[in-house]
Amino acid sequence: MKLSCCVWALTLPEIDMLNEIKFIGFDSIDIQPHMLQSADSRSLAKSYGFQVSCVGASFGMPDGVNLDDLDESNRHRAIDHAYKTIAHAVDLGADTVYVVPGMDSSQASLTQFASSMSSIAERASEHHIKICIEHFPGRALPTASATLEFIAEVNHPNLYLLYDSGHIQMAGEDPSDIILKAGSRLGYVHFDDNDGINDVHWSLLDGIMTRDDLNKTFHALHQIGYDGAVSLELSPKLPSPKQSLIASRDILLSVMEA
Repeated sequence: MKLSCCVWALTLPEIDMLNEIKFIGFDSIDIQPHMLQSADSRSLAKSYGFQVSCVGASFGMPDGVNLDDLDESNRHRAIDHAYKTIAHAVDLGADTVYVVPGMDSSQASLTQFASSMSSIAERASEHHIKICIEHFPGRALPTASATLEFIAEVNHPNLYLLYDSGHIQMAGEDPSDIILKAGSRLGYVHFDDNDGINDVHWSLLDGIMTRDDLNKTFHALHQIGYDGAVSLELSPKLPSPKQSLIASRDILLSVMEA
């Protein structure tokens, strides 16, 4: 496993953000589609040896369109955005792209979402990019269990679960059970903490998460042979996102080394 960082925790100009991420000590980063588009930022990232591990395709989606849109032209605009994100990921050497579900849990919208995900997963497979769906409380797939069931129904070999520890806490799901249930369908991991109610993306162990929770989670990851990235996704609204990233990185490293 490798440790990564969702760089949008730092709301700085891109060059400054990359400098800070290097100072903190990350070698692997998660980005949004608009990031690392300029020659200067890409050159700096290359000089620092950053590996882009994941790109979030739902960021920057054109206004008024969704992957579950009942309007065919709008849905295809959303798919096109995902295709462009995949191309950007390929260009940067990333191996994972993820999306979040829409807000409409009706069968009609889920059917359209399934069709979109099949198309996106197929396009990504041509470039050896994994496509993940992040379970998201308050959206059409609010739990990891429901997301895994959806992935099984779509039945595309290149469709995986993005596991988010904070969302697991909000849904009241058991981390180990979900990881073991996901098995080979676990494609990516986000770590963050919260109060069990709000999606606040606190530093690890600042909410209801305990070190025992982390130990059990990593034990389950080892049980299924997960060898991908585990990434910190902290909020830019924290009092000191930089210090929170440092503290959370140290916590994860200590658990991973144990």
